[in-house]
Amino acid sequence: MIIGVTGSFASGKTTAANMFRELGYSVIDADKIGHDILKKEAYGKVVKAFGKEILKKNKQINRKNLGNRVFNDKNQLKKLNKITHPIIFKKIRERIKKIKSKKIIIDAAVLIEAKWYKVCDKVVVIKINKSNQLKRAKNKEYAESIIKNQLPQNKKLKYADFVVDNNKSLNNARKQIIGILESFN
Repeated sequence: MIIGVTGSFASGKTTAANMFRELGYSVIDADKIGHDILKKEAYGKVVKAFGKEILKKNKQINRKNLGNRVFNDKNQLKKLNKITHPIIFKKIRERIKKIKSKKIIIDAAVLIEAKWYKVCDKVVVIKINKSNQLKRAKNKEYAESIIKNQLPQNKKLKYADFVVDNNKSLNNARKQIIGILESFN
């Protein structure tokens, strides 16, 4: 069973994915893969597309600067996604093949937008109201710029087989996740 877990920025999707991990699932973290490929496979293409001003002094990509740039310009975001999404998806598929367990979570904010949900048996959307989302974000302005560039929550919910309402406690979210897993039996 491959379950895609998605939600908007600061919705708690990674926390939910970790709860699935604690319950015996292997987790593939698309964000972590995205960070890793900026150091290797996508590095040259990203630097060529966005210029050397996105680099730190040590020649690594400054993800914060890149993020500020792409989350304030939809065309720049599309350009970055065109470079990174195919590589990330290739890595996701490779990891699915390597995982011996057939209990897999794909933790991805862009699961729907990138059409990665198509490899999933079920989709779980982590739902949160905007005020709670912004409370959880460290930088409210940066969070707003990311949120406005993501697929709206109401559109993600249309793809959901299950919804976890993450506006309450972690214990409440855990109970919902356990309920989802129990429904598979």
